[in-house]
Amino acid sequence: MATAPFSGIGRIVLLVENLDEALAFYRDVLGFTVLYDDTVDGYRYLHIGVPGQDGVGLWLMPAGSERERVLVGRQSGDQPLLVLYTADLDAAGARLREHGVRVWAESEEPGSRSLHCADLYGNVLVVAQLTPA
Repeated sequence: MATAPFSGIGRIVLLVENLDEALAFYRDVLGFTVLYDDTVDGYRYLHIGVPGQDGVGLWLMPAGSERERVLVGRQSGDQPLLVLYTADLDAAGARLREHGVRVWAESEEPGSRSLHCADLYGNVLVVAQLTPA
């Protein structure tokens, strides 16, 4: 078997309208941390991630053209943008609701419980708690 040429996923680009608003949502509501935040030649590089997974994250990138602006909030079409794992789905759901985040499609399947929510631009996020099968 051939060796895979890559060792992992680094950053996934997420187009946003406003870097500070997006950072506030992902940091203050979802609990993400800043992995990298620097401005070089007038361009701000802002990477965020889930605590404990410093190698993987989202690169928040301002939509720079009209073509990109129409994609904000719908980069993955009608499908979820990403899945976030939690050890306590009830607590995660309560936190989301406390912050006014719309939550729907709560379900329980063999091996997991989950819910859907949307970020401030409408991107669908799945929050899942893995359970013993």
